[in-house]
Amino acid sequence: MQLKADFLIVGSGLTGLFFAVKAAACGSVVIITKEEPGDSNTSYAQGGIASVVAPGDSVAQHVADTLAAGDGLCDPAVVEAVVAEAPAVVDELVRLGARFTRGEAGQLSVGREGGHSASRIVHADDMTGQELIRTLLAAAQADPRVRLLSHHLALELLLDGAGNCAGVAALDTRGHEVVEVRAPVTLLATGGAGQMYLNTTNPSVATGDGMAMAWRAGARVGNLEFVQFHPTVLYDPGRPSFLISEAVRGFGGVLVNHLGQQYIEHPLGSLATRDIVARASLAEMARTGHPCVYLDVTAKDPEATRRRFPNIDRHCREAGWDMTQQRLPVVPAAHYMCGGVVTDLNGRTDLAGLYASGEVAMTGFHGANRLASNSLLEALVLAKRAFLDAANAARSVTAATTAWDCPGAVGLAEAGAADCLRLHLRQVMWERVGIVRRDAGLASASAELRGLANEADLLYRRHVLAPAMAEVRNLSTVGWLAAEAARRRLESRGGHYNEDHPARDDEHWGRPIWMDRRTLGGP
Repeated sequence: MQLKADFLIVGSGLTGLFFAVKAAACGSVVIITKEEPGDSNTSYAQGGIASVVAPGDSVAQHVADTLAAGDGLCDPAVVEAVVAEAPAVVDELVRLGARFTRGEAGQLSVGREGGHSASRIVHADDMTGQELIRTLLAAAQADPRVRLLSHHLALELLLDGAGNCAGVAALDTRGHEVVEVRAPVTLLATGGAGQMYLNTTNPSVATGDGMAMAWRAGARVGNLEFVQFHPTVLYDPGRPSFLISEAVRGFGGVLVNHLGQQYIEHPLGSLATRDIVARASLAEMARTGHPCVYLDVTAKDPEATRRRFPNIDRHCREAGWDMTQQRLPVVPAAHYMCGGVVTDLNGRTDLAGLYASGEVAMTGFHGANRLASNSLLEALVLAKRAFLDAANAARSVTAATTAWDCPGAVGLAEAGAADCLRLHLRQVMWERVGIVRRDAGLASASAELRGLANEADLLYRRHVLAPAMAEVRNLSTVGWLAAEAARRRLESRGGHYNEDHPARDDEHWGRPIWMDRRTLGGP
């Protein structure tokens, strides 16, 4: 089956939907998403959008905070442009119907999170992501020029004879049919790859699909060694992970050990950046032998806490904790990929016709460590910029391409094969490419994960298409690339901490690590 559109979007999170709403004014739009439209990392975002909207704050301050968090690897020009355009995209969301929390005088309410020198987090209580998806999904579904295909898993990028991107081959997971969607403009909005770790805040759909597809098609990836671990995930063994927003610490919550002692030795204490707090929590757990640390917000007014965090309060109560009266047990977990498919400030990748935005992309905005609530901001600004660039370039790009070559179908894969590969990957990543790393562990992890990626690729090609095998193929590819990038970076910076090289080394490593398939090879 073949479909055609003027704009093709892979993913239905914030950046994909924002692009779609804008693109619909210029032509036909197809969105493919592998589960339901609301199943994305955006839906789980509690904090908000970092933007200078309050008196006393400034673009210069926000830029400085972002550069400091990025630990020397941000692109200053990208940071300045994105931060400057933040208020405008917030205004656009308001015009589209986003219901942000407001103060008594009607002004936007702003919170503060780790690494920020001022209160600048625009939010919708503690469910900002859900509100943004509600707003943009309603706008997209109301436009007859937008067609949304749920339960369609992207498999490979389609290329024309010149090597330009001309669409995507996707698996209709309900109809068991491969669909070719051809378009002169394709936007990767597939999110991150948190599922390559044992402990993660990410939903099951975060399997690195866009990064792996772009890599196989010849695009560069960069900064994959910088994985951000969120320090406050509710410690609740046996249940799905639940994030406790950084805004709780901005509200006045502090991290303590099981004796109630604060342990973070940093001027900002519990409001230090996530890499510092996550490492401190891991070290404290190792020192005490306790399985978790605790987030204490009991000093704050209980009613004010419940009003500010209704969703978190409700979930914790259902799990057996009252955050207004008890310390919440928390642990670090993999949260955000600061690297991804290399793009410029307009979302353009190395392949003509292919754009990327959101967590799948490496724009130079986050550097070595993302500043809290800068992710939704980047997703919005880059989606807008990508649309403006694509709308102007679309007329000169052709979608002509040869048919996609379907893998073989010699029989069903062994039951559980994909699950076994995934568990192996997640164990290696957590133990050797996690919060704290060592040279020997990274070297063995890179070699082992390259072999695993080759095995997953072989199984994928030899057997009937199955979503689980396609996903583990993508995850293992991104996991290997992350391990290889971490192995190469012989220093510690941002989200990458190597005990064998604990200092930052600007002379040798003050630059991103970019990799491409032509020079590195692999699946």
